[in-house]
Amino acid sequence: MSEPLQERIAQAAAELEAARAAVERAQTDLSQASATVRSKDRVVEATVEAQGGLTGLKFLDNKHQNMTGPQLAASVMEAVQQGRAQMAHRVMDTFAPFTQPGPEGSVRRGLDLDWNRIFGSALSGGGQPGSGRAGRDRLRDEIHEDDEGDGNGGNRT
Repeated sequence: MSEPLQERIAQAAAELEAARAAVERAQTDLSQASATVRSKDRVVEATVEAQGGLTGLKFLDNKHQNMTGPQLAASVMEAVQQGRAQMAHRVMDTFAPFTQPGPEGSVRRGLDLDWNRIFGSALSGGGQPGSGRAGRDRLRDEIHEDDEGDGNGGNRT
């Protein structure tokens, strides 16, 4: 009877080692991953890394020179949010196999991950209809309030 128990322990150890190696490969792949996304108006290009950090920002063809500050800010935010959403989905796809139970007879149960808690607003800002609209309006409101509040047209000296 100790033979089957030792076999199961060996199988579990082998599965654990395989899962550890697979997670390490996934982490290595994602550490080098990024998404580059353009705003809908094609004014801004943002590059975002797997953890959601902004690693690059380009203003394309000097189109931004004809925009107001709030318009440019909205384009930047849109591109960054789309990039974050794209990378969040890539991370989810990469780690999806670890959320599933192993095959019949496996000891692997699968992880229960709350992706919304991990990525927050990045999941809802990925170019879905109406996504990011409230954020853009809020940003415009905040910029507008700054312009009115200091009696200096928003310019600080």
